[in-house]
Amino acid sequence: MTLKVGFVGTGGFTKFHCNLLAKMEGVQVRAFCATSLDKAERAAAEWNGAKGYDSAATMLDAEALDAVYICVPPMAHGEIEEALIARNIPFLVEKPIGLDMEQPVKLLKEIQAKRLITSVGYHFRYMDSTQRALELLKQRKIGMGLGYWMGGMPLVSWWRKQDGSGGQFIEQTSHIVDLLRYTMGEVEEVYAAYANRVMHEDHEGVGIPDVGTVTFKLASGAVATISNTCILPPHSQGKIGLHIYTDGGTLELTNECLRDLAPSTVMEYKNTANPYVREHEAFLTAVTDRRYVRD
Repeated sequence: MTLKVGFVGTGGFTKFHCNLLAKMEGVQVRAFCATSLDKAERAAAEWNGAKGYDSAATMLDAEALDAVYICVPPMAHGEIEEALIARNIPFLVEKPIGLDMEQPVKLLKEIQAKRLITSVGYHFRYMDSTQRALELLKQRKIGMGLGYWMGGMPLVSWWRKQDGSGGQFIEQTSHIVDLLRYTMGEVEEVYAAYANRVMHEDHEGVGIPDVGTVTFKLASGAVATISNTCILPPHSQGKIGLHIYTDGGTLELTNECLRDLAPSTVMEYKNTANPYVREHEAFLTAVTDRRYVRD
């Protein structure tokens, strides 16, 4: 059985995902939707038999797609997901999934009502190191976590606007929020502080905070903070990851490895598998299984 896949969005991440899907058996990229027909057709031209569309609804009505990947900026979500839900088409949506709570919560209720298969592109949870951390945490009690996303500001116009990206915490740091929830459990209370310190003076039209810290109280009783900044100059050494402090030592999770700082020893577990490939496999396997049940 071959899964027919479509994409909404034709940027760099769409190309990244398409190149991975091309190496997978039983998957065929069939359609692209963009803000213009020209952009969509140029993307489709790279894939044999694919077609381009300038409307998600038109693409979905014209193509018998088994799954769709949504790779658009934060402010572009809503109508695309509604169209897929209405047609019962499973989808993987790249984060962020929206600019506020209202729209994602509404979509979630509709997805749950139809028991539709969906996924969000939080690839940190698919890392080898994250799975190893989960195994180690079964034998330890978590006290607290410290998360980080320290770097520079992407210089695209929509990213610097609150109604475009939603700010750094939503556009980037939500990866660390997902990692925290996946390894440490659900959150019950949240407190935040943020400020505009540098970027609004260095670049025109910056309306998002460039530094911030969020404090979490977890259902387990543990506490955590996640801090972020986008003020670092190009080529600076930033910091992205989550440190988990336990009664058995510290676990340091980054996008490259896990370091287990236990008493008197330091163990390092490097990622070997591509977490994006595992993300695709998990989503498409669920889509395939549901197709068998439905058919």
